[in-house]
Amino acid sequence: MMKMPKRIINNHKKKRSHIPRRLNLLFFIAFLAFTALFIRLGYLQLYKGESLTKMVQRTESTISTGAVPRGMIYDSQGDVIVGNQPERAILFTRNRASRVDNEDLIKIATQLASLIEVPTQGVTERDKKDYYIVNHIDEIRKRLNEKERLLSGTEAYEAQLSKVKESDLDFSEAELKIIAIYKRMAAAYELSTVTIKNKNVTQEEIARVSENLRNLPGVQIGTDWQRVYPKQDMLRSILGQVSTEERGIPREDAKELLLKGYAMNDRIGISYLEKQYESILKGSKSVFNIVTDSKDDILKNDKVYEGSKGNNLVLTINTDFQAKLDEIVESSLINMGDDQGLNDRVYVVALNPKNGEVLGISGKRYAYDKKNDTYDREQIVDDALGAINTSYGMGSSVKPAMIAMGYKEGVISLTDNVIVDEPLKFQASQEKTSLFNRTGQIPIDDMIALQRSSNIYMIKLAMRIGGQYNYEEEGRLNINPHTIDILRTNFAEFGLGTKTGIDLPNESMGYTPASNMLVSALDLSYGQFDLYTPLQMAQYVSTIANNGKRYSPRLVKEVRGTDKNGMLGGIITTIPPRLMNVIQIDPAEMQRIHEGMKMVSHTNEGTASTYLLDYPFEIGSKTGTTEAFYAGPIQYAKNDPVINGTYIGYAPFDDPEIAISVIVPYLNQSSYGGAATRIAREVYNAYFELKSDTRQTIIDYKNAKGLNTP
Repeated sequence: MMKMPKRIINNHKKKRSHIPRRLNLLFFIAFLAFTALFIRLGYLQLYKGESLTKMVQRTESTISTGAVPRGMIYDSQGDVIVGNQPERAILFTRNRASRVDNEDLIKIATQLASLIEVPTQGVTERDKKDYYIVNHIDEIRKRLNEKERLLSGTEAYEAQLSKVKESDLDFSEAELKIIAIYKRMAAAYELSTVTIKNKNVTQEEIARVSENLRNLPGVQIGTDWQRVYPKQDMLRSILGQVSTEERGIPREDAKELLLKGYAMNDRIGISYLEKQYESILKGSKSVFNIVTDSKDDILKNDKVYEGSKGNNLVLTINTDFQAKLDEIVESSLINMGDDQGLNDRVYVVALNPKNGEVLGISGKRYAYDKKNDTYDREQIVDDALGAINTSYGMGSSVKPAMIAMGYKEGVISLTDNVIVDEPLKFQASQEKTSLFNRTGQIPIDDMIALQRSSNIYMIKLAMRIGGQYNYEEEGRLNINPHTIDILRTNFAEFGLGTKTGIDLPNESMGYTPASNMLVSALDLSYGQFDLYTPLQMAQYVSTIANNGKRYSPRLVKEVRGTDKNGMLGGIITTIPPRLMNVIQIDPAEMQRIHEGMKMVSHTNEGTASTYLLDYPFEIGSKTGTTEAFYAGPIQYAKNDPVINGTYIGYAPFDDPEIAISVIVPYLNQSSYGGAATRIAREVYNAYFELKSDTRQTIIDYKNAKGLNTP
């Protein structure tokens, strides 16, 4: 038998002994791994089992809120001015953000678009880009350069938006519907509800959506509300607006409002009365406790608090009287005749002088045709707001305040109040005269100065207040440089050139231009320099009628609840009158101002006598005809010379219960401004005809004059 070489035998032994060692090592490693696994399983079962079980079974409660109808706005007689119209609605509540992404929203939106009709006019280019990115994110990412791919957050998305081409946005009408719905859904925050459609929802749409609710997660059928205006355009410009869900709360106020419990997409009052009384009108949201499991599926949605409708506002305005005012103002605008010129608007403000209640506030103007740079005289729009935030030169209407200033500053007295009316000519200035006296010298007292509307009397009062009692023709005007400030401070006590304190945001203070010319104080004294609002003029004449007590105008007199039948409920709060200041003037001095204003109405020389001489009630009045410059919308006519016609007054004279201002700006340069006084007479008629105890007096007066009685 042939023997194997010793070297071969040794190699064979080495191989046989090496393999078992590797297997043993492998078995040992496996043993250690299984041992570690068993130890870990034992640890989890014995020490962590209970906590892990709780984690799997975990639920989470989240508080969610729901919208409630806003409070309504009523007139002083309980008639609805702003109400709520309940409407069927299709709503969407967004589930946990981790469970509903944008692709899911688009799927839901696509299915909804096949079931309901939605308007697409509001779809913007940005909305289209957002939709395109969600559907073509891979394509968009390919268009990004290396630097753009490294961006994150808002910068990354802005880069993506920039890569969407105009050709990518050529969507069909069906796709635009999907975008419109997706836009609303995407605006919903986690576990918040938004409205998909709440206008013109048909019964067929309700039925189709109801049949498919199982396949439309988050979609539900419900009700919503819309603001309605039973009085149509009456006072619309000062009632204000409520934001839409798309607009939500104003971004500039977001931080403050979020702290108050608002959500970003809440509807909120964003202007004028709706904004001023937001805290009263908004109501208390309904509260839901939403329970979700570990998968963020909703297990329960329990209503914790029903919520309550907002409280209601009761205005100081009687809409019957307001309707009369609007009719008077609109008719006057249409029938202005040869005086019209560039006139496109008329304003009337009526206050109760004893407490500041707004009895009526009306403004009407022609719409502006921007294309042709002219007025559209076929369209008249509400501009009651213009009575609060537009200002005009008011001319001689300010003269009663100037007389009061003369008494207050001690430059005239009850026994020394005669001043010579004469033409005045200072160095480097134009001659100044009164309309009734262009050439002579006529001594007049304070009452005659009001009756005949003396410019010179007011100028000389301003000179005396400034320290100059003597006049020399072509001489120097040598008054205190701060005279204009003294005049403005006194005018402000009547409400001129300062805020009236009305319960509305964004009230105008008028316009008080800066000037270092001494003659400006003289122009201011008879109403030819500063500009005032119609509301300021109404507060000013109310202050005179109320013997120097200035009340802030107010539109709301009560806050009321809602009764069980949904009607106006009991009083929650009464808004008291707010006294702004009391002018320190002797009652006898104020009485002379009253008498002078009565002479304006009821003497042949009075500037309001054409329309008020034999009016059945005694009235205190002051008219104004102001040389001004056009500042309306027509571009080619900017700064053209015009006339502003103004009137202020109160009645009845002995016990005033209504004080009014009438402003008719931008009249023909040849106009004498009488339209304002004619309108004032019609306003007095309208007010007193609504009072049963005085109506017959007005009727008898009209019959005697051969006038038509409404």
